[in-house]
Amino acid sequence: MNRSTMSSLSKTEVEIIARLSYEEKEIVTARELDSYLPSGFPYRNQLVYSLKKKKVFIPIKSGVYIFVPLDAVPTGRRVSEFLLPAVFFPQNDYYIGYSTMFNYYNFTDQQFQAVYVLNPRISRERTIAGISFKFIKITSEKMYGFETISIRGKDVIVSSKERTLVDLIDYNKPVGGIDAAAVILERFVKEKKCDIKKLIQWAVRFPKIKTRKRIGLILEKAGVGGSLLKPLEKSVKQTSLISFTNSRKGTINERWRSIVNDPQR
Repeated sequence: MNRSTMSSLSKTEVEIIARLSYEEKEIVTARELDSYLPSGFPYRNQLVYSLKKKKVFIPIKSGVYIFVPLDAVPTGRRVSEFLLPAVFFPQNDYYIGYSTMFNYYNFTDQQFQAVYVLNPRISRERTIAGISFKFIKITSEKMYGFETISIRGKDVIVSSKERTLVDLIDYNKPVGGIDAAAVILERFVKEKKCDIKKLIQWAVRFPKIKTRKRIGLILEKAGVGGSLLKPLEKSVKQTSLISFTNSRKGTINERWRSIVNDPQR
């Protein structure tokens, strides 16, 4: 930070910045800020406004800010995108998934910029500290298959690898469509890079029948044993025909009640 900006800091601002830097804070709330100030401090709003203007605080939502230490202000500080969704979902009713986790689990070399946050309440897009977030509302039936990872000492809820593979088949557009997604799933199965039983368990539970059928076809081609596939096969019996690639031309696979367009699938 240049000297003129440094000299513009008030004594209170210096003390707050020093405290937050010492505690290695990345996200600070108005309530936490109050705990650092003298009892009955009358200028908290002015203090926050000033720190935002000096780019020490970056708003996430009302009363919650990214803290940027002084040495990071000139270039801006990129807080981990994984830490921000929890600010919007204090009850932990969310998970980070879709393209974000496609990258995390190395499904593809393609790098996706948006962070997908699946939840049962809100749909919107926001840009926070230069990071694009897509909040996508899903049904409660799809809220399963999570795990908790640690990012900089904080718990973050994400889709497990097996649940992410299910989502990959359902939400395949980012990787180039269903055929490209099928290649990824088949590779992970053949190379034993996932838990097949858990994958099938999450697939059986997925509410979209077409996705379950597509996963069944892919797993069958990958050589997964028939006994393992029985629960998934049972879940699609006596259902209408679907097409693997949305074309009505092809051969019918009765086991998965599907029209198979790829002669090798």
